[in-house]
Amino acid sequence: MPKRKLAPTLLICILVLTTQLAEAAGTCGQPGQFLEPPASLADSATPILSPGKLMDQLARNQVVLLGESHDCADDHRWQLTMLTALHQFHPNLAIGFEMFPRRLQPVLDRWVAGQLSEAEFLQQAEWGKVWDFDPQLYLPLFHFARQYHLPMLALNVEHDLVDQVRNAGWDAVPENRREGVGRPATPLPAYLAELQVIFDVHPPRQDGRQDRATQFTHFVEAQTLWDRAMAEGIARFRQNHPNTLVVGILGAGHVRHGYGVPHQLRALGVNQIANLLTLPNDHACSEIPPGLADAVFLIPPQPKKGAAQPPRLGVSLAEAKGGVSIETVMPGSLAQRSGLLNGDVIIQAAGSKVNTVEDVRSYVQRQPAGTWLPLLIQRGNSNLEIVVRFPLELKPAAIVTAPN
Repeated sequence: MPKRKLAPTLLICILVLTTQLAEAAGTCGQPGQFLEPPASLADSATPILSPGKLMDQLARNQVVLLGESHDCADDHRWQLTMLTALHQFHPNLAIGFEMFPRRLQPVLDRWVAGQLSEAEFLQQAEWGKVWDFDPQLYLPLFHFARQYHLPMLALNVEHDLVDQVRNAGWDAVPENRREGVGRPATPLPAYLAELQVIFDVHPPRQDGRQDRATQFTHFVEAQTLWDRAMAEGIARFRQNHPNTLVVGILGAGHVRHGYGVPHQLRALGVNQIANLLTLPNDHACSEIPPGLADAVFLIPPQPKKGAAQPPRLGVSLAEAKGGVSIETVMPGSLAQRSGLLNGDVIIQAAGSKVNTVEDVRSYVQRQPAGTWLPLLIQRGNSNLEIVVRFPLELKPAAIVTAPN
């Protein structure tokens, strides 16, 4: 297929995702740059890659996997930029999402077809149940797919299936309860070593039924089931649409070193795969492991673990007549605990009129921990004041246990 030339403005967008520059001595580069990890321990070079040339190379693959940290806003901005760029080179695009189990494929189809509102989509996709991270992080990706009529693929399986395999092993789960997933390919030794490190952090189960070695075997089977399910979803779509480039949106742990989903894809006969990840630009080049990915994109330094998170209400918002409408209230969120409901219209925040989603977001993000934010709400034919009490320790609106 003919390749399109990348627009200069898009190149600038890729090169400068943020204007923040690397400040600390010894940092690996500037946010907005692509680096090529070393190929081996003997190769310490991490050259900066040309975005235009890289996009052209990526678009020649069958699959491009974009690994993320699920709660990192910079990762999702990068993913949107990548989708925009790849669509310029390869308009025949599909986007696969770890976030949705296979049974929700009809919901994704209706969303892309324009048959659902944003609130209806999040509700029918059971977002608070199947993923539960802030939907605002992902909605720009969903809207991109809808705007350009790009297929969205539900790649995952139910959490219950992964839990069953983790607890009892692959062979203990009847075939008719495996959601059609085939037996995963044997994991690479390096992947087993990586999973062993992760497993060792978790305390052993004290049920007396399994020794530690058996628990590890089942832990590996659960992880490879997860990898295999997503690989099968991609491979199946590719088989039916061989001229489509599939871009996978999934956790970095399924992408790193090509051990997870890429390994399972190769076992399914899909070999033209590109793996991309992000790294904070204060990460030392010398500490980038060989073969980490085909390319890494540098993002600004991220908050340290345990650092206070920016406040979030945990809602999906839309502009409405007279204010800003609450489309969806996330379960367990600060909004739900404060008494906000779906359909409420925020008229004022801290006594000032709000007209846009950004107005509300700005008030929330400026709110210090341990303080109160009064909101004037229109609910039906009545106006009422709801006070949002921000806790002393600010946490994300939603937390799940799924690994990256």
